[in-house]
Amino acid sequence: MSADHDVVIIGAGPSGAIAAALLIKRGYHPLVLERAQFPRFSIGESLLPQCMEFIEEAGMLDAVRAAAPECGFQYKDGAAFDWGELHESFHFEDKFSPGHGTTYQVRRAEFDKVLADEAAAAGADIRYRHEIVDVDFGGDQPRVTARDLNDDSLHSWTCSFVLDASGFARVLPRLLDLDRPSDFPVRQAIFTHVEDRIASDDFDRDKILITVHPDHYHVWFWLIPFSDGRSSLGVVASQEFLDGVPGEPKDKLRKLVADCPDLSRHLAQAEYDTPASHITGYSANVKSLWGPGYALLGNAGEFLDPVFSSGVTVAMKSASLAADTLGRQLSGEAVDWQKDFAEPLQQGVDTFRTYVEAWYEGTFQDVIFHEEKPAEIKAQICSILAGYAWDTDNPYVRESRRRLKVLASVCQRV
Repeated sequence: MSADHDVVIIGAGPSGAIAAALLIKRGYHPLVLERAQFPRFSIGESLLPQCMEFIEEAGMLDAVRAAAPECGFQYKDGAAFDWGELHESFHFEDKFSPGHGTTYQVRRAEFDKVLADEAAAAGADIRYRHEIVDVDFGGDQPRVTARDLNDDSLHSWTCSFVLDASGFARVLPRLLDLDRPSDFPVRQAIFTHVEDRIASDDFDRDKILITVHPDHYHVWFWLIPFSDGRSSLGVVASQEFLDGVPGEPKDKLRKLVADCPDLSRHLAQAEYDTPASHITGYSANVKSLWGPGYALLGNAGEFLDPVFSSGVTVAMKSASLAADTLGRQLSGEAVDWQKDFAEPLQQGVDTFRTYVEAWYEGTFQDVIFHEEKPAEIKAQICSILAGYAWDTDNPYVRESRRRLKVLASVCQRV
C-alpha cells in the first residue's frame, strides 16, 4: 500500500524548508506541517557564513539576496567582541576554511518566510496552522495526525519517513520520550528589538557585537544590527543571576546594559519600543537523533547555547545530511543513519560544544582577547566562529578540545 506522502516534515523553519527543497531536487514530494502562520517571530537572527553553503545547495541563495534590502537583512562580515577595555574582531573572509566568508543578520520572521516560500515554489506542500497531535510508528508506515487550527479538524497522513524540524517545540522528543537532560547549567536569555539610533563612529553594523559583562565573565550580551536602523538585543546569564536583578525583563536588560560602558554608549539614544521576552533552560539533548522511520533536525535534536550563533547552522547542516541520507534510502539504497547522519552531525556539534564550554569557563575569552595571537591560529579560530565546525582540515576542529586547552593555557590572563 503506497503512502500518502514520501516524507512528512514537521516544521517549516530553516531546517524544514531546506530539507524539503533538497528532497524535491531528488524527485520526492514532502508534506510540511507547520503550527504557526508565517511570518512569525523567532530568535537566532545572526547567521554564519557556513549557512550560505546550505542555502545555496537548496537553490535559495538568489532569493535570499534579492529579499535582503526589502526585509532589512544586514550584510555581515564578522564578529566583534568587547570586554571592558578589551576589544577584538574577526573578519570572516580571513578564515582558514574555504567557502563563503559573508552572510546576513536577519529578522527571522521574514527570513524563514523567504526560505519556506522558496520550498513551496519548488513543490513542497506546506500547510500552516497544523499542530501535530500524534505520530504512530507502530504500523507498516508512519502515520502523522495533525489538528488544523483554522477549523479544529483532525487529519492523518501516512508516509515513508518523518523529519522533525520543529525547533524548540521538539515534537518527536516529547511524543516519543526521547528527551535527555542537557549537561549544561540552566541559563536564561532576555531579549528584545530596539530602534538602536547608534551614532558611534567605532560601531560596525556589519558585525554582531558580543559584549562580556565587565564584572561577570559568564554574563554576555548580543547586539545584532539590521539594515533598517533596528537591532536585536539580548543578555544571557544563569537564571539565578538574572533572578537577582530587580524589575521586569526589559528593566533587567536595560540595567545590565548600563553596566557595560561601550554597549551603553552605543545604545545611549536607543528606543526600547518592543516588550522583552525570555527563554529559560533552552539547552536540550536527546537519547538518539534518529530511529525507525524518523530523524531529528536542528533544535529538535540538540541545542547548545546562542553564544556563537550556531543554532541555524546546525539546523541547516542536519537538513543537508538528512536529505542526502533519506534520498538514498527512498531510492532503495541501504543507508546507516548513525554513520551517515548522526555521527557527522555530532562531530560539528561537539566542536561547537568545546568552544561554548570554554566560553563559560572563561578560557575562550582569554583566547579571543589575547593580543598576540598568530595570524594562522586566529584564522583557524575565525573559521569556527564562521560556522565551519565540520572542516577537519582545521586542527582546532579536528582536535578541538586538546588544541583549545593548550591554546587557552598559553593565552591565560595573569
